[in-house]
This record gives sequence, C-alpha cells and structure tokens, in this order.
Amino acid sequence: MASRRLLSSLLRSSVRRYSAKSPAISPRTPSPYASSRPSPKGFLLNRVVDYATSAAAAASPPPPPPAKGAGPSGKITDEFTGAGAIGSVCQVIGAVVDVRFDEGLPPILTALEVLDNSIRLVLEVAQHLGENMVRTIAMDGTEGLVRGQRVLNTGSPITVPVGRATLGRIINVIGEPIDEKGEIKTDHFLPIHREAPAFVDQATEQQILVTGIKVVDLLAPYQRGGKIGLFGGAGVGKTVLIMELINNVAKAHGGFSVFAGVGERTREGNDLYREMIESGVIKLGDKQASFVYFFCFISFVFQNTVVHPFNCILTAIFSYIQSESKCALVYGQMNEPPGARARVGLTGLTVAEHFRDAEGQDVLLFIDNIFRFTQANSEVSALLGRIPSAVGYQPTLATDLGGLQERITTTKKGSITSVQAIYVPADDLTDPAPATTFAHLDATTVLSRQISELGIYPAVDPLDSTSRMLSPHILGEEHYNTARGVQKVLQNYKNLQDIIAILGMDELSEDDKLTVARARKIQRFLSQPFHVAEVFTGAPGKYVELKESITSFQGVLDGKYDDLSEQSFYMVGGIEEVIAKAEKIAKESAA
Repeated sequence: MASRRLLSSLLRSSVRRYSAKSPAISPRTPSPYASSRPSPKGFLLNRVVDYATSAAAAASPPPPPPAKGAGPSGKITDEFTGAGAIGSVCQVIGAVVDVRFDEGLPPILTALEVLDNSIRLVLEVAQHLGENMVRTIAMDGTEGLVRGQRVLNTGSPITVPVGRATLGRIINVIGEPIDEKGEIKTDHFLPIHREAPAFVDQATEQQILVTGIKVVDLLAPYQRGGKIGLFGGAGVGKTVLIMELINNVAKAHGGFSVFAGVGERTREGNDLYREMIESGVIKLGDKQASFVYFFCFISFVFQNTVVHPFNCILTAIFSYIQSESKCALVYGQMNEPPGARARVGLTGLTVAEHFRDAEGQDVLLFIDNIFRFTQANSEVSALLGRIPSAVGYQPTLATDLGGLQERITTTKKGSITSVQAIYVPADDLTDPAPATTFAHLDATTVLSRQISELGIYPAVDPLDSTSRMLSPHILGEEHYNTARGVQKVLQNYKNLQDIIAILGMDELSEDDKLTVARARKIQRFLSQPFHVAEVFTGAPGKYVELKESITSFQGVLDGKYDDLSEQSFYMVGGIEEVIAKAEKIAKESAA
C-alpha cells in the first residue's frame, strides 16, 4: 500500500516538475540532514529524504467523490429517485435501520449512504413504512450509528466497478477493494440489481466442459455455459471439489473467471487467493513488486528530464502486469452482516455479466455457497418482519433464488458457466433450499456421506448425480452406453447389498458374484487424487482425459481387467496406472 502511494506521489511530482511551460524551477529548501560536502551519497540521501517527506504529505488518500448527481447539500437533483435528498436515522435494530426523509423518498433497492460515519456505510432500501420513512438493510456493521445521523439518498442501486480493472483484485459487496492494493481505477460501473437477458437473446448451443475428473466427465458431464450444482452435507468435500475444478478448468481457461465467496470461511477465501497467485491466475507476485521498487529507485536517483518518458514506460508495464490476471474475487464471508451476504452473490454476478455482455467473453463463475445466499435472505426476511414459510425459510425463497439464477445464462454475445456449491442441511436433499435450487441447474453432482465413509474421494454418488448432457445425441453412442453400463452395474450391486449383508457372498450366483466384483472395482476406480489435496495426502493429483476415461471403464465392463485386484483401482488416474499398481502389489506380495 505504501509503495503504491509512493509511486503515485512520484508520478505527480514528475508531471508537475516537467510539464510546466516556464523553464524556471523554484529552488529546493536544503534538508537539515544534508551534508555540506558534495558527494554522490549525500546527493542521493537528500533526494530520498525530500521525496519521502513529500510522499508522507500526500499519503493520506483523498476523500471519495460524492455519488453522481447526489451532493451532500440536500438539494434534490432527480425528482423521480429523490437523489441528493438528506434523511435522518430514526431507529437502529441490528442490521435494520429506519430512515426518515422529509422529501425525496428513495424507491425500493436504492442505496443510501450514512454521512459523518467512521466507515462508508451503505444501506439498501427494503420497505416503505409510510410517513416518509423507509426500512433499510445495512451492508456493514451498524456499531456507532446513532439516531438523527444524516443519510444521503444516492438515487441509484448499489453500484460496483466492473471490467478488467477488477481482475486480480478482491472487492466486497459494495465494490470496495479489500486487498489493500489501492483503489480500483475504472470508468465502468454497473448496478447489482439488473434484469435477466431476454429469452430471444439466449443461446442454446450444447457443448461438454471437460474437467479431468473421471466420475464427473463420465457420468454427469458439465455443459459449457450451463449451471452446475455441487450438493453435499457438512464435510463431504464440496469446497475441495470446487477448488479442483478451479485448478483444472479456470487455469486452462482462455477467458476470465469470477469467484464469489458467499458466507463461507474467511480462511478458505485467503487460501484460494494465495493459490491463485502461486499458480499465475492472479499476477500480483514478486514480479510486480520488483517493478515498483525499481521504478522508485530510478525516480529517486535521476533528477533530469530523461526520467519523465521512462516513468511513463514503467507505469505502462506496471499496469500491463496487473491486467494479466485472469480472475476477480468477490468476498462476503460468514462474519459479514446478513445484508452483505445476501447481496455479494449479485455483486459477483454483475462483474461476470460485464465480461459476457460488454467484452463477449466466456466467463467461469464460481459461487461458494448458494445455501448461504438463501440463509442470508432468510435472516433479512425475519429482520423485516415477514411471516416465514416451510422450515422457517423466507416466503420469497423461489423469487430470491430465481432472480440470481436466471441472470446466469449464455447469450449470443458470450457465456457464463457457473459452478455452485450448495450445502445440504442434515444431508436432506428434500430441504426447501436445495430442492428449490435443483430446478435451475443443468447438471447436479451429489456428494454422499456413505461414499466418503468408504474412503472414496471425490465422494460423488454416481446414481444420484444427473446431467442434461447425458444423451447419445450430445455425447455420442460410445460415451452414453459406457455411462449407462457403469450405472447399471452399480445399481445391481446396490440391490444385492441387502442379500450380501444377511446371507453373505457365498449365497450369490456366479453372475451376481461377477457383478459385485466389477462394481467394487468401478467404485474404487471412480476415486481420484486431486491436485489441491496433494499437500494433505502426499499423492500427486491426476488429470484424466475424457477419451481415456471412457475406454478404461468400458474395459472394466467388458471384463478385460477381472484378474486385477480391487486395491489396484483405488486412487489412480487412467487404466495404465491401474496395471502398473497391480504389478507393484504382485511384486510386493511375492517378496
């Protein structure tokens, strides 16, 4: 942060020094620490002290400019929205703040800003109570807020920065950077509340998105430009799976990615940010810092007109490094108030929509976790006094979720491929929150606690997971027949488990014994070591091509590998690794 402020102060001083038309330069006051004896070292020290003094004077950032068309004077600049009107706080109950306006009553979903506050506090209008009073939801903590405090009507919804300036940055629900890397300089801003694309603007192209994960690509393939849901209870591996998808898909993806952390752990958000920096998805590492220090050194040492064009070149390189990042991060973690958690998903979606609509990009949108979005809206609904519906959820559950999901779509300009983690309360898929989400998705990957108890990871249930892409017209006959064959064997094994538990394997027919043996091999072959779990397991991650997955599982169905042990199929990549592992086990047994 300090280096960036120093950099900007140096640029300003260089421009002031060399852009003046008059050649006369005011004499510089000598530093009291300067040596009376002229020497290169003393000269450099003088320059460092002088520039450090000027940088310290300019270190405090300027106050944020007032919202467009809404000055703090109280003069209304828009009769329809009441922009510019000044109201006062009447009541504060946790995250709910009631504000009275004598004139210029703000419409629903308008953003209000609290004046004379220690932090920038944004309120969103949720209800009109009558008598010129509105009920709002705070996007940050309301500690220190008092009755009578002035509130400004901005005249517009919450507006956030979008575009390439957000790449490599972390922003919060109101678009403020929270990565301590300075303000986001952009001319592009969009409101977080927008209409979904019209039906005639949507595209219907169906193309598979290869993830490199065997169980996903074979049995529940993902659609490029579709909506994908990862369902699971607590601790079954939703976040690990979404991290692996980021590793396999986002890093090889040519377009941009947006990650929205909705009500999840702050530690996970920090881990993801560090991992993206290390992998090069976000270019904010040592290379950028080296340019900063080199630029400061050059500006300190040289004091002639040659520096000015050199400054411009270095600044351009600095900006280019920042623009090389491929991912924008939007965080509203579980320590945030319910208003922030209920809106941060819309903020992340707005950033992704700009890349799709304005730049024609194919965007990857990762959301972790959609259930927290529903949960936050349920909290807001209770704070607003609405009567709850089934299981205590808000009566507007379907409306809230539909407003988010319908904006995630593929248009003729570009596409948004969304991967969403969905927490399942008490492992109950019939709970209203996950059940409502099912209707919006193109593919569902269900993580099972019973499979995770067997030590099989990813703990994907191959019989519960579904995809609209699983059709011979889209995937081809070979892929479709192999997938259905695998599911048939696993279903037959599931039907035989009760008999095995009561009577044992000896009571089964020879055909059933063969089915059980192949099903157990398939079950273990669906496991796969992940790159993101390598630091925990010590096993290197595997990426398996789709063609190899189809060929390998078809070989198991045909009985080509009936002579290999079940253990050799566990936690490997392709079939070649299975054969190599079987040979290794045989040698160890013989020794």
